[in-house]
Amino acid sequence: MDDRLFARTVSELTAADPDLAALVAAHGTPPLWLRPPGFASLVLFILEQQVSLASAAAAYRKVLARTGSLAPEALLRTTPEELREDGVSRQKDRYLRALAAAVVTGELDLPALDVQSDDEVRRALTALPGIGRWTADVYLLACLGRPDLWPVGDRALQVAAAEALHLDVVPDQAGLEQLGARWQPHRSTAARLLWHGYLVRRGRSETPLVVPD
Repeated sequence: MDDRLFARTVSELTAADPDLAALVAAHGTPPLWLRPPGFASLVLFILEQQVSLASAAAAYRKVLARTGSLAPEALLRTTPEELREDGVSRQKDRYLRALAAAVVTGELDLPALDVQSDDEVRRALTALPGIGRWTADVYLLACLGRPDLWPVGDRALQVAAAEALHLDVVPDQAGLEQLGARWQPHRSTAARLLWHGYLVRRGRSETPLVVPD
């Protein structure tokens, strides 16, 4: 996915779907936000699990300030007590250390994910504790730029779909899976449009990822 392909896909979707067209008319087209593939992005995704974006961003900035370079080796040199001071829960501390250790030992080859299929990437990532289908799918969508990802476990996407489609009930994962079929094979772009509307309506924005040189 690049800016040109994203713009073309938005045009195709909005021409075919009046609900998405209305969404873009009301809130505009979001920029194509992509995060760099690698360890730092996975750290942020783990921190974003089941908390607000603001809370996760605050913890991420504190861990980055402590380590100086969100590299796996640097994270492993911290203590659990230090990360707790930075707002990382005991459970997420365990997840981050397992991820860092897997990268250091070569159990997880992050560069190799770039050329693997969606299912292969999911299997590699979900083999680690604390990384489930949601985290794997968001990594595929936001870091690897895959075009047809649809993270049905994302609560914001569930609510955003209900709002955009004027549903009386917020869909569960099964319901969101069915709704997403209408936008295949461009569900990643549809998700971006829905998320953008959700955030704009709440006066929020996507968390930027800071990775030091």
